[in-house]
Amino acid sequence: MLRTPWPPWPSASHLNPSSAITFSVDRFCLSPFAKLTESGQYAASISIRSGRGRGTHDRVFRFLPSFSTHDEAIRYAADQGRSFVRQSTCSA
Repeated sequence: MLRTPWPPWPSASHLNPSSAITFSVDRFCLSPFAKLTESGQYAASISIRSGRGRGTHDRVFRFLPSFSTHDEAIRYAADQGRSFVRQSTCSA
């Protein structure tokens, strides 16, 4: 039986190797990303994962502001992710 690798999509580091930063906050794993757009600006996004195995849940957020540098976009995404996690753990 031939098994396909899981997940079937490329890893985040393959999509954007220069921004493969991952850190943990409480029970969440956060990975901010920056993508260079056609306009020459950087778009920020973040992946927020929780759970393990088949119970893993992943949310990806993309943000509207654009940034002139890769580092600014990464910093903004990381800050937004931390804020989201704080709000979700306080309301639980």
